This record gives sequence, structure tokens and C-alpha cells, in this order.
Amino acid sequence: MGAERVDSADDERTANNAVRHQYRVLSEAEKVAMVELKDIGAGFVKAVDRVVPAGREAALARTKIEEAVMWAVKGLTG
Repeated sequence: MGAERVDSADDERTANNAVRHQYRVLSEAEKVAMVELKDIGAGFVKAVDRVVPAGREAALARTKIEEAVMWAVKGLTG
């Protein structure tokens, strides 16, 4: 049985989150900004994967990019 997936910009995004049970409804502009932040992060991760040799440094870079995106989205949506 596959896990239910909900788009991060969807108003139903709490369906698969066991920790945060209440979210405020985002404006359309906030949804667009959140998707933009996530796209930028994904692009940066792809660039790291493309040009940085696999290893600890690349793994740390990926983790920090993911963390930066998380905090930026939290700041936007909090």
C-alpha cells in the first residue's frame, strides 16, 4: 500500500503530516513563493550532484540545502 501524496502547495497538505496538525491557509502568492523556494533548492541539489564528487562534503551540502529550504518555507508559511 503506497503512502498518500499531497502537493506541498495544496490546502490538504496536512493529510500526511503526523506532527503539525494545524496550518493556516496560504495565499496564492505564498503558494507560488513556496514552490519557487523548493524549485531553487532542488536545482541547487542537482548542481551539487553534478559537479561535486560523491562523499561527505557533497552529502553535507545536500543536507544543508534541504535545511535551508525547510527554514525558508517555515518562515514563509509559519
